Amino acid sequence: MAIQEHEAATLVPSEALVTMTARAAEKLKEIITKQGREGLALRVYVTPGGCSGFSYGMTFADEFDAEDAVIENDGVRVVVDPMSAMYIKGSEIDFVDALMGGGFALRNPNAVSSCGCGQSFKTAGETGTAKACSH
Repeated sequence: MAIQEHEAATLVPSEALVTMTARAAEKLKEIITKQGREGLALRVYVTPGGCSGFSYGMTFADEFDAEDAVIENDGVRVVVDPMSAMYIKGSEIDFVDALMGGGFALRNPNAVSSCGCGQSFKTAGETGTAKACSH
């Protein structure tokens, strides 16, 4: 389903799932404008794996499923699938500048521990299986 047809997806208030700092929203707008694809959204997801049990991922999406949550925040959209939503509810997306590669970062209040790479985490209810850090 194309993102332009987002009426079929679940539109949720930003505070109900994830929020985005003004800096992250501005950077996302800038990237989308440079791409020349105004219909893009930022997809945030969680996958099993990583050195702490789960890993974060972010990509651009122009399509999504009807079950996905679509969060509109400062003029940009964030898309989250139902499984990932369980692990990132209440998180904040920020944009961080760093000498060794900045980018979008997720501040997740559900994570009880995370890896030094910042890309993997463990929640209180899920132990996961730790793997070597590949970042």
